[in-house]
Amino acid sequence: MSAPGGEPMRLALVVSFLNEERYLPTFLASVAAQTRPPDELLLVDDGSTDASPQIAEAFAVEHAFARALRRSKRPPERDRLANAAVVASFEWGVEQLRRTPDVVTKMDADLDLTPTLLETVERELQADPSLGVVGSYLCVELEDGRRRREYNPVTHVRGPNKFYRWACYEDIRPLAPHLGWDTVDELKARMSGWTTRSLELPEGDPLHLRPTGLHDGRLRAFRRWGTCAWCFGQHPLVAIGGGLTRMAERPYVLGGLSYVAGWGLAGLRGAPRVDRDVRAFVRDEKLREARAHLRRPSRALLRRS
Repeated sequence: MSAPGGEPMRLALVVSFLNEERYLPTFLASVAAQTRPPDELLLVDDGSTDASPQIAEAFAVEHAFARALRRSKRPPERDRLANAAVVASFEWGVEQLRRTPDVVTKMDADLDLTPTLLETVERELQADPSLGVVGSYLCVELEDGRRRREYNPVTHVRGPNKFYRWACYEDIRPLAPHLGWDTVDELKARMSGWTTRSLELPEGDPLHLRPTGLHDGRLRAFRRWGTCAWCFGQHPLVAIGGGLTRMAERPYVLGGLSYVAGWGLAGLRGAPRVDRDVRAFVRDEKLREARAHLRRPSRALLRRS
């Protein structure tokens, strides 16, 4: 990977997993098929009780750029996602890297990557030195075999494939140890002057083998997303609007209600929140977006008149 001016860059992937024997072989095959392989791939077992560690270790034996490590088993948790255990595992993995990279990537093991993902990220980072957090849009496979993109705004990079320019990562670390971490990191990056962006890939989106929200039920997922909105300081009116929008998604109506309930219950419980300056930045950013949306119809009317 080369930086602007031709200097080489070092790309490291840190993949933390827990009981992923179903998806890990597909993920690893897609890493091996990259047109631009990583300089270092760290496979971090976070306490699996299935065959995942053995699958990772076998891959590392066959690929010089890969290493497999095991963390100590942790006590069972009622909701592993709520405490962002994957963030702690990722940051532990970063500390185990052999060399400081120029780009460090937090990646999940339930992806089937398209072959040019790393190559495309390379080009984008070369072309835009202000780009601090980048990754691909993701898609899911429907029951009839068609693929559908998992929607996210262009400025948001999905948690399963987060590429951080190292200088940006240093500006925003440590990552937030709670729900919403994968939005808080981008907010802090933009506050520090970096840009954040999802990418279109030439051969389409990588496949998310376990669609978002299917870890332990969709209603619980909607409730988590509402909790996330509370954690990073979403304004009440924006949270209600988010709930109304989500009523059009399955499970219809109930998903949106669960989202708003997650936001409200997090407030009542006093769930952890980001710092006040980050919350103020969120509200200012959303206000600017709302003003921009309001101006668009006005411009259209002026053009017609």
